[in-house]
Amino acid sequence: MTSVRHGRDLRRVEVRRVRTADAARTRALRIEMLADAPLAFLETIADAAARPHAEYAARIAQVSHGCRTAQFVADPGGALVGHAGGTAHPTEPGLTVVYAVYVTPAWRGSGVLADLVDAVADWSRGCGRRELMLEVVVGNDRAYRAYRRLGFVDTGVRVPHPTVPVLRELQMRRRA
Repeated sequence: MTSVRHGRDLRRVEVRRVRTADAARTRALRIEMLADAPLAFLETIADAAARPHAEYAARIAQVSHGCRTAQFVADPGGALVGHAGGTAHPTEPGLTVVYAVYVTPAWRGSGVLADLVDAVADWSRGCGRRELMLEVVVGNDRAYRAYRRLGFVDTGVRVPHPTVPVLRELQMRRRA
């Protein structure tokens, strides 16, 4: 349990690896993520909403253990307020790709983002990978600044957005 500032109040939130029992709350957070930042994630809100609960549960079961892929959530004891995933890079053995990072708007600036990224970094190191990489849509200055504060450095690499090719993403890296 970590204490974070939420508005003027100091509240407790647990940042931890997702559990199979989290499937319904993770689905609700995923739909919120897609509604709030549709360009940041690789599916549409319609696709996510149409996916059956059993598929969410199976996906959560896959990422709840092991070193290939993991998801972490910020849980204050009700609705989940944050998410971050990590996956082994397919061609760079020492690299974890950080993906699907999100903090619900009311919790931004509370320290939850740093705790989520730290959870991915801890897991990555435990799996023998010492570097993190993520991609941010060019022009998403809020996310870019937040990741810089967490020690990520712009590598200068730009790639097409995976679902909207007219957009570009910039790559950022840091030690795990």
